Amino acid sequence: MDFFLDPLNSSQTLMVMPYLRPFDDPEFGTIGEVVDFLKQTLEGLFFMHSHGVAHRDCAAGNIMMDGRPLYPHGHHPVRLDYAPDAIHDVHPLSRIDNPVKYYFIDFGISSRFRDGEAPYVLGTEGRDKDPPELSLHTPYNAFMLDMYVLGNVYQKEFLDKYHGLEFLQPLVSSMLQDQPEGRPTAEAANMAFQKIRLSLNDSILRWRLRSRFESAPERVVYDTLAVAKEGIYHLKRLLK
Repeated sequence: MDFFLDPLNSSQTLMVMPYLRPFDDPEFGTIGEVVDFLKQTLEGLFFMHSHGVAHRDCAAGNIMMDGRPLYPHGHHPVRLDYAPDAIHDVHPLSRIDNPVKYYFIDFGISSRFRDGEAPYVLGTEGRDKDPPELSLHTPYNAFMLDMYVLGNVYQKEFLDKYHGLEFLQPLVSSMLQDQPEGRPTAEAANMAFQKIRLSLNDSILRWRLRSRFESAPERVVYDTLAVAKEGIYHLKRLLK
């Protein structure tokens, strides 16, 4: 966004970057919020790949968001659940009604390939150690690595944690194929996702995410609160 000389060391420059927060803080609340996350991250990956850039470390820790729509009055930069004064609690708005923008960060091990250049790399760096092709000796496709790493984010952060997202499993499973050549390209994954999105009824997007770890009593309470919240939402729309 801007840069200026370090006032204490003229040989260094300070860069001003957007203030972001972890993509999953606060937690996701509805199916539609997860769908929007997939939409943005798949589009972002396709954009990078179409320009010859492989991120190579697009794991959960390197995806953040601009949380301003959820905190219109701001929040403390360290005590994230508090107001800027660090004294009063703040309660975020919902993403489904106040969409946020997600960002890939940390391009420290990213690679850029010229047109026609083979996208093969070596290395085992990165946050995600699950991709089976990681190697110091056998070159692997950097673009296909990105597909696995992002698919692993979807699997571990959403499908393993919540009910109701089974419609995403075929796409995610294809991204997690052990053989890199069996995974879809970012473009193909985007096309597959768009077909999934078109098949979803808009009302489904507002359904709450049900944790796989909540008890039966908790489920009853949370479902009741979710129904009441949706009733208030639709009532407000009718009054408008």
